[in-house]
Amino acid sequence: MNFTRLQLPTMRRRHFLAASATALAATSPALARSGNSKRDFFANTKTVIENGMPDRKPAFDDEQIHPFAVRFPRSQLVDLQRRIAATRWPSQELVADASQGVQLSTMRRLAQHWQSGYDWRIFQDRLNTLPQFITKIDGVDIHFIHVRSKHANALPVIVTHGWPGSFVEQLKIIEPLTNPTASGGDASDAFDVVIPSLPGHGFSGKPTDLGWDPIRIARAWIVLMKRLGYARFVAQGGDWGNAVTEQMALLAPPELAGIHTNMPATVPDEIASILQTGGAAPADLSVDERYAFEQLDFFYKHGLAYAQEMSNRPQTLYGVEDSPIGLAAWMLDHDARSYALISNVFADRQEGLSRTDILDNITLYWLTKTAVSSARLYWESKLPFFAPKGVKIPVAVSAFPDEIYTAPRSWSERAYRNLVYYNRPAKGGHFAAWEQPERFAAELRAGFCTLRETKS
Repeated sequence: MNFTRLQLPTMRRRHFLAASATALAATSPALARSGNSKRDFFANTKTVIENGMPDRKPAFDDEQIHPFAVRFPRSQLVDLQRRIAATRWPSQELVADASQGVQLSTMRRLAQHWQSGYDWRIFQDRLNTLPQFITKIDGVDIHFIHVRSKHANALPVIVTHGWPGSFVEQLKIIEPLTNPTASGGDASDAFDVVIPSLPGHGFSGKPTDLGWDPIRIARAWIVLMKRLGYARFVAQGGDWGNAVTEQMALLAPPELAGIHTNMPATVPDEIASILQTGGAAPADLSVDERYAFEQLDFFYKHGLAYAQEMSNRPQTLYGVEDSPIGLAAWMLDHDARSYALISNVFADRQEGLSRTDILDNITLYWLTKTAVSSARLYWESKLPFFAPKGVKIPVAVSAFPDEIYTAPRSWSERAYRNLVYYNRPAKGGHFAAWEQPERFAAELRAGFCTLRETKS
């Protein structure tokens, strides 16, 4: 499927149900074996979507996989427009750059495009062409996209997003990963792709008990992949996705063959100590190590405030749950070098992402009311983001130049004793899968090539 912005016809409900039943039979071995007809299945499990979330009538136990579609009522879209129009704007910043925060001119451009140049229903229709599902794991509904490759022996991969992203980040890599021959690749490089929404994010449920940190999420992802019938798979992630993926590696289930990360945790303890105190870079650093040190120093001094707020007081963020412009500004305010891309889009400096790309993601947060529930992951996690964790299974690292920091090979080799792949792509940042999907897909193919089973 081509994820350029195309106006897609609205999918009629009966067409969705038929398509979902076929996809579900392929996704759920239990259903495929059950002999239930499509009509019987949907008679027993009604999936009615209002406000973006399913109201399922229980028919199966909690381990069943249910088809999912998206439909928000027009009233919510009208309310969104009303709130944007009613924004009470602050006075203009007193500097000529973004050092005081997201600039007023940037936010006014965003608001204008959100009101007159953007239509959520186009994205909603596009989502409903994808095989989406919900399953309950550890008491929480987990939403995921599951696209099987048409090629035999495809390698299953579970790809985890971060914040302020969502599964929206990964939509563009589905086609090049599942169908590499369409872009001149080899069928042997194909993947089955699973893209879940983190608990409290997107269409996944909002946890009602404490403890949903990256370790618990990692356990849930292992359950998900085994529930889908995969006896061997790999995992990928950046940002929170890296935290979850590394925890999967530390749990080391026998089914997990290896991981790939685009935001690795490799910072040596002695470097972390200097950064925390604001000290100068050691004189003996290599060129790559010094560049990484400077990136991290900038991030700790200028780009970390949002994480500190959410890790300490996530519930205080009532404003971003109540104001769409407040939410958008909070999500755009990541102008440490790696994050500037998303605000640049509304400052007439587009670099791999469009205004519509950004608004798809922000509108998803708004309509699902997940501004605060997603922030709680920062409060829950006690893991240091960049500290090596002692991962022993095979690891592939793609160190993009505009990430929070570009992990040097030397640090990566120390952090991951079983490093099977390392590369520094020429272009890409924190949202590499979103802005550089073909390049990102190529990194996954190269990173995991030695972990594929050879078929006779």
